[in-house]
Amino acid sequence: MTPNAPAVVRVGMVDDHPSPVWGVERILDRQPDLELVCSSATVGGLLQQGVAMDIVILDLRLDDGTTPGENVTRLTEAGVGTVVYTSGEHPSLLRSAARAGTLGVVLKSASEQEIVDAIRAAAAGREVLTTEWAAAIDGDPELEAVDLSPQLQRVLTLYASGETSAGVGAALGVTAETVNEYLKRIRQKYAAAGRPTRTKLDLFKRAVEDGWLPVPGRNASSAQNRSVRRDAPHDPGD
Repeated sequence: MTPNAPAVVRVGMVDDHPSPVWGVERILDRQPDLELVCSSATVGGLLQQGVAMDIVILDLRLDDGTTPGENVTRLTEAGVGTVVYTSGEHPSLLRSAARAGTLGVVLKSASEQEIVDAIRAAAAGREVLTTEWAAAIDGDPELEAVDLSPQLQRVLTLYASGETSAGVGAALGVTAETVNEYLKRIRQKYAAAGRPTRTKLDLFKRAVEDGWLPVPGRNASSAQNRSVRRDAPHDPGD
């Protein structure tokens, strides 16, 4: 690799049918920055190969008795992010993967460019926010609502959208230290609801899940309307 060449994203794939693997390999062969380095019919089999990976394309339904949540968790614990690859027919399984922390969903019917874009986004630590992912989250009855005061909502939306603590503080007329205290409260509230927010990406995901931020590509007014519906009286100290 020359000094100016882009870093190659090492992709693994878990699917118990060979055809999807062949298809993804063919797609990635045309991309100089993406390489399918290993594949297996199970997550265990993939990890046993000992090959370094940056991202794994994970089939939603495997025949080895594992659940999507278990598979996403196991890969996450191994330090590898996941993108679920699915026909989109099983929203309950999508919700299981979403709760476990998958970076997103890509349909098997997606175009080659959509698949490539999803892998690149996930490898960069960005969530792959599709309508299928959003629909699974929107319909999840197990997500415990977290009630945030208007001020905490503003902090969350600004910070999760990419602002720094200083930037949020400047927008709201408070210090960066105050913003960090607000963020601490937000994280505590989500932790108490069983929805941890260890990273900024987690905060973005929670903001989308709870309607404080729209899913990219959706009408932002839908998230704003949802936020209004969730608003309730708050204690000033919230």
